[in-house]
Amino acid sequence: MAAPTRRFGPAIMLSQLGVNMAVLTQLQLLLALRLNTIAGSGATSAFGVVTGFGALCATVSGPIVGRISDRTRTRLGRRRTWMLTGSVALALAMAAMTVTTAVWQVVLLWCLAQAAANFQYAANNAIVADQIPPQRRGGVSGLVGLATAIGPIAGVVLANAFPAGGSGQWLIVAVTSLVATLAAVLLFRDPRDTSPKPPLDLRTVLTTFWFNPRRHPALGWAWLVRFLIMCAYSATSYNAFFLMQRLGFGAAEVGPVLLKAGLVSVGSIAVASVVAGYLSDAVKRQRPFVIFAGVLGALSLVLMAGAGSVATLFAAVSLGGIGTGTFLAVDLALCVRVLPDTENAGRNLAIITIAGTLPQSLVPFVAPVLLSAGGFPALYLTLGVLALLGAVAILRVPEMR
Repeated sequence: MAAPTRRFGPAIMLSQLGVNMAVLTQLQLLLALRLNTIAGSGATSAFGVVTGFGALCATVSGPIVGRISDRTRTRLGRRRTWMLTGSVALALAMAAMTVTTAVWQVVLLWCLAQAAANFQYAANNAIVADQIPPQRRGGVSGLVGLATAIGPIAGVVLANAFPAGGSGQWLIVAVTSLVATLAAVLLFRDPRDTSPKPPLDLRTVLTTFWFNPRRHPALGWAWLVRFLIMCAYSATSYNAFFLMQRLGFGAAEVGPVLLKAGLVSVGSIAVASVVAGYLSDAVKRQRPFVIFAGVLGALSLVLMAGAGSVATLFAAVSLGGIGTGTFLAVDLALCVRVLPDTENAGRNLAIITIAGTLPQSLVPFVAPVLLSAGGFPALYLTLGVLALLGAVAILRVPEMR
């Protein structure tokens, strides 16, 4: 049964806002500042190590937590239970980051944060499949995209109210993220599922990590499209290092500049995600929006590759924001549409979620090699090529009609 939009819309936005505030603020600002304090000149390499292990943890935990969500039978419901659990664990991991003194400690806590965030991501995606009919998923997907964009900006705003690199930055983001999720849990209606389910045995866990792309080709291509395009948009993880190493900004100056760039980005994303989401529902088309997003993402990265000033960076961020908003507006609706079944939506969407979260950690893991080979131009141009490949791959996904 479809959930009332007047409750569901604000609820899904709050939950998505909370988890993305916690995860993306760390990736775009807090981890860089923390590692700059701990590792000094080796911060860039340390960042790659931290996010690389986080990527592995996200890959392993994602499908498992989705499967657990599908089998949950609590009074809070299948999805709300894990929204709340994931948010609490994520906030605790962020609080513990404030006392880290070595890179291995940051690795451990970031892996915990990734696993906790996957519980919430899986629940957020699955509840859309559970409660929203196909003809309204584009609009909801647009709201999810908007919240995804606002999350890190809100996080940077909050963090900038405290001294750069201090514990206050981590704690304010962690607490605000948790409060947003609590509000979402109160708004959602998630009736308790009383149907019987088989136990989560070893065989079930092992098969959790696999779907047959030959049997479900649309799902396989949708996974690849999300992975390629999100690789391109994950370039924002290196904006802090770009400002410090390419444009010569000090650590205390990075936060305010990132905030301004973020406001430019979120304005573009806000307009593009809402307009594209509802327009996609109206014309019953998704592929043209993904192609547009991939091409625009590539253009923004070409601009970044040659950026020598903050003004050029802002222009690139604006183009990237329009592309990001357009993609996020149809991405979730497209992925839900190609699911083999909705009974195991949590597990299936968790596999899809990996395609979105893996680039956020994998790109920084590979980036040091590209930076050593050709600096920031090599990094940005490589990611631009991936965006174009994603725009081509969408042609293999059947259209809505």
